Amino acid sequence: MAEPGEPRARYGFEAFDCAPALRLEAHERVAKLQFEALAQRLAKIEEMMERLEKRLWLAVFGMVGAILAQAFQPLLAAMP
Repeated sequence: MAEPGEPRARYGFEAFDCAPALRLEAHERVAKLQFEALAQRLAKIEEMMERLEKRLWLAVFGMVGAILAQAFQPLLAAMP
């Protein structure tokens, strides 16, 4: 049996946690949270870029349509 002042060792676990190990675990948790936040921000940026790309293509097709309409307008006016 363990003495009254000593921590008892549990089966499969260490008797105590040392301060450096706790600091390392805390750092790992903070790093994990930071990576998750970064991944969320990157996903949001990618979504915004996709929406911007759709708008850009819409503008390009709109300009092409306007140019083609101006090109065919004299042809349509010349036909009887």
